[in-house]
Amino acid sequence: MTKTANDSDGYDGGGEMPLTAHIGELRNVLIRCGCAVIACSIPCAIYWKYIFDIIVSHSLRLCQPKVHIIYTAPAETIMISLKIAFICGLILASPIVFQQAWSFISPALYKREKVLALPTAIASTFCFLAGVAFSFYLLPLALKFLTEFATGALDPFFKVDEYFSFLIKISLSFGFAFQLPVIAFVFSKMGWIDHKFLLRNFRYAIVLIFIVAAILTPPDVLSQALLAMPLLVLYGLSILISFIAGQKK
Repeated sequence: MTKTANDSDGYDGGGEMPLTAHIGELRNVLIRCGCAVIACSIPCAIYWKYIFDIIVSHSLRLCQPKVHIIYTAPAETIMISLKIAFICGLILASPIVFQQAWSFISPALYKREKVLALPTAIASTFCFLAGVAFSFYLLPLALKFLTEFATGALDPFFKVDEYFSFLIKISLSFGFAFQLPVIAFVFSKMGWIDHKFLLRNFRYAIVLIFIVAAILTPPDVLSQALLAMPLLVLYGLSILISFIAGQKK
């Protein structure tokens, strides 16, 4: 139901906005986010080789036998440089992206909910970066297991495009998966869920988590387990956060 200025909960969004106004504001938000990502991508594009070396040396440092990174198309290195620049730019611009996202949502909230916008944007940024950092820590262990699985039978030669697509999918999956506690907090403060609801649906959540992990990660069991296990821990943390949020509501 659309909130109006006459609602008794303190909504002060200035009445209903026409659809064209919502679309116009969404366009402005996307433009600002796009400009932020592009601005952050420029220095990453300039130093993409250094970023490439850091990522490769870190993620493959535990692999035995040594992994060789190859490319099989003339323009593949150009596409990799653009991909590295864009993803690193997106990560660097994530504070602005989340701030813009919550600023777009906040006009539709009540007064008591508006105060959550800035803290939630900060928490979303922190959790996203924490998820990316966590995946960066786990990648050497995952690639070590995957390369040692066929030791003695096959030599590891990774196509650079497929290799970086794997890293990007893992990193962004962890980054967005770590938003679960933030979502639980916001929904609990808004009265949409509580800790009892999360506890009651824990079994369904386990099934859903493994389905989401299978969709977001590459088609191998280890990658899915690496995402599903932290998600289960985050779900448990979300129950605690929901309980605290409900107590302070």
